[in-house]
Amino acid sequence: MTAYADGLAFFLAPVGYLILDNSKSGEFTLFNSSCVSQPANVPVLAVEFDTFKNPSYDETETHVGIDLGCIKSIRSSSWESLEGQTRATIDAVITYDAGTTTLTAIFSGSSGYNRNLPYVVDLRKELPERVDLGFAGTTDAFFERHVIHSWSFNSSLDVADRNGSSTNGGDAGGGKKSNNIGLLAGVLAGAGTLAIAAGLACFFVRRRRAYAKNGGQDDAIDERELDEGKGPRSFSYSELAQATRNFAPEEKLGRGGFGDVYRGILNQPKMVVAIKRVAKDSRQGKKEYVAEVKVISRVRHRNLVQLVGWCHEKGELLLAYEYMPNGSLDAHLYNDGGNPLPWPTRYSIARGVAAALLYLHEESEQCVVHRDVKSSNVMLDVNFNAKLGDFGLARLVDHGGGMETTAVAGTMGYLAPETATTGRASKESDVYSFGVLALEIACGRRPIDYGNEEGRVSIVDWVWDLYGKGVVLEAADERLGSDFDWQQMERLMVVGLCCAHPDHHQRPSMRQVISILLFEMPLPILPAEMPEPFYGGVSVYGFDLAGINRRSSSTSATSAGFATGALIVPAGPAGSKPLLYPPTS
Repeated sequence: MTAYADGLAFFLAPVGYLILDNSKSGEFTLFNSSCVSQPANVPVLAVEFDTFKNPSYDETETHVGIDLGCIKSIRSSSWESLEGQTRATIDAVITYDAGTTTLTAIFSGSSGYNRNLPYVVDLRKELPERVDLGFAGTTDAFFERHVIHSWSFNSSLDVADRNGSSTNGGDAGGGKKSNNIGLLAGVLAGAGTLAIAAGLACFFVRRRRAYAKNGGQDDAIDERELDEGKGPRSFSYSELAQATRNFAPEEKLGRGGFGDVYRGILNQPKMVVAIKRVAKDSRQGKKEYVAEVKVISRVRHRNLVQLVGWCHEKGELLLAYEYMPNGSLDAHLYNDGGNPLPWPTRYSIARGVAAALLYLHEESEQCVVHRDVKSSNVMLDVNFNAKLGDFGLARLVDHGGGMETTAVAGTMGYLAPETATTGRASKESDVYSFGVLALEIACGRRPIDYGNEEGRVSIVDWVWDLYGKGVVLEAADERLGSDFDWQQMERLMVVGLCCAHPDHHQRPSMRQVISILLFEMPLPILPAEMPEPFYGGVSVYGFDLAGINRRSSSTSATSAGFATGALIVPAGPAGSKPLLYPPTS
């Protein structure tokens, strides 16, 4: 029989919060069970990934719960059964939006489940202004190991510090205040007979302080920001409503990241367009709306989706693009039961996306980092020519310069290791995403395969393993049979691996990628085993990320014979150090 310990919790607590002396193992050293019968005012929020049922306060065995001031979860949901398992992996996203005062835990696992656990709570009333963030794990009398293989803490503050000055040089007086916190963490746990492995491959935590109530000025869009661009024009709402027959349901093409997309026919100019209607309640959608207009209006290339125009009036945010009759690339790669996308078309698409990125990185007036290169953002025109779209996350940077983002942005599976751990995005991180896309095109598989019998498998890991064995062509999309050019297939796969190299210093430029795909450069020779990521000694809030790698680096808390074993690694203010609290008997 396999016995499991108590699990792991992510928490927010007052700065310097200490382990409670009377906290038992199942309470993660954050709470004490007396709060179940007698309410306690403990200013601690935790999202627990519990692997052991304590009858006093747990309703189910393995579950994810939201704890506020007490170990008894105010909301909980079960996750996959661990019966007979010694290892399990889940992906989790934790978000907090102060605008809607909603905390949400979203988690999915290797068995294919996907769950959403929301809870409405105003954290400004429950937590102090300054908090520590971290992880707490307890083991009771069992052995348990948690391995943190990828995590970071990023924040952007525009609030007055304790001395009254603004941390970012902004107005410390009655101006707008924002507090955005992004946290990415990866935890993989492995164990023996009396252990449990619970992996949290990804945490995103966003905390946003509500703007001062000033009549909604924080949501206002500066017309000058949009008029700086050239090319696209401003449309009236009535023009775009008429083009879509008042946004008729039958004209709806699908749903994008922050709103619905409709087919429309413009009168001036006379053309068919795709119109994105940003959801009115999407604050992030408004930010991406402005970012997209500012970026895409400055660039023009045959392999970029062209922005035709924009509109913001009557509370609506609308973007009009050239219409792509063949939709997005992912719809053709994963059209179950349909004809597979022919190989010559696939290779041409890969070259087209590469040309688009080369233009953005090196040939446009100002360097553009896209930050969200993926198959669903590659659109196909009537002749299946590739056009890269969705510039909502894109940023303008100086040629030859890098960029550091304030929060992790992008899509799971396409994120470069250095972006996932430090929040930094650059041309090299775009190259990594292209590498994943290239493998996706060649293999016909999604970036992360949750249905694999071995659990969650990355396409990069899978193809690199076959490359090391000398059988990389076995990764070719089986639906193609033998109907492909094997030299082109090998070239696209190896280029994909080279672009997805864990060390960003080893990735090629997009100009080199195109030369390789055109057979103008020899095929790179890669190591048989996938190298470990290298972070170049980047320090994130006092933690040195140099040497943290994908497989072997770990921080663990084990206990055998102790009543409580705990590991707490808070990611606190800049300059803070990891705090390891030893087990207490």
